[in-house]
Amino acid sequence: MRREKLFWRGLTYLLLAIMLVIALFPVYWILITSMKTNAEIYSLIPSLWPQELTTVGYTHLLERTDFLPWLRNSAIVSIVVATISVAFSTMAAYGLARFRFRGSRFVGAGILVAYLLPPTLLFIPLYIIITRLGVSGSIVSLILVYPTITIPYATWVLTTYFRGLPPDYEEAAMIDGCSLMQALRYVTLPLASPGVIATSIFAFTLCWSEYLYALVMADSSSMTVPVGLSGLIVADIFRWNEIMAGAIIASVPVVVLYTVASKYIVSGLTLGGTKG
Repeated sequence: MRREKLFWRGLTYLLLAIMLVIALFPVYWILITSMKTNAEIYSLIPSLWPQELTTVGYTHLLERTDFLPWLRNSAIVSIVVATISVAFSTMAAYGLARFRFRGSRFVGAGILVAYLLPPTLLFIPLYIIITRLGVSGSIVSLILVYPTITIPYATWVLTTYFRGLPPDYEEAAMIDGCSLMQALRYVTLPLASPGVIATSIFAFTLCWSEYLYALVMADSSSMTVPVGLSGLIVADIFRWNEIMAGAIIASVPVVVLYTVASKYIVSGLTLGGTKG
């Protein structure tokens, strides 16, 4: 019996180790490519470890490109859009979760459909609207466009989350004299804070990694990291070490966010996944 238990435990650890290697290998390959010389990158026989470690990819990226302005633009757009999206989505999700009104199911389904629409169908009409508003090529254009992705997503996730919270606490607060908004602010939102934080991080990540809208709407002054890095590919010349260095640096804020808020993300995902 003991041998059988040890066997299954060892097999579990082995499978977990294999899955971990598979999951982390792309990250490892990006990291070592960012520290290789061009001669080694274009070698016919790829190496699993750089024969000559170099930071030339990082220095060229920071000194010869506008990577820092791209990073600043991505941060501004992602933070502003995530904040706006969660503020609007929280109110919308609370209404959909707590109130029954004519057409509520249709509104809920419409939000899901809006989230599922591919950006390739929407970028032309959105570009026309942005151009007529006179903000094309600016950061404002991205701040106006990105909520079309993040608000439907955040509303859908938070609606599921609010439905998982018992309404008894709000009713008790209102019996004690709170208004509906006070019950929402002092009772419901603290209970829903893991879901709100997790949704904010997902909304931030959606904006941080978005490519198509930024490619169409932004110009050189409002370019974000994904579009800026793609611009390092000119014809058949791929500046791999600079591109990979940019990918490593750009992934740091997201990794830090997910690490710091991991307990909220797990809590938000588990409750949102079991209540519907």
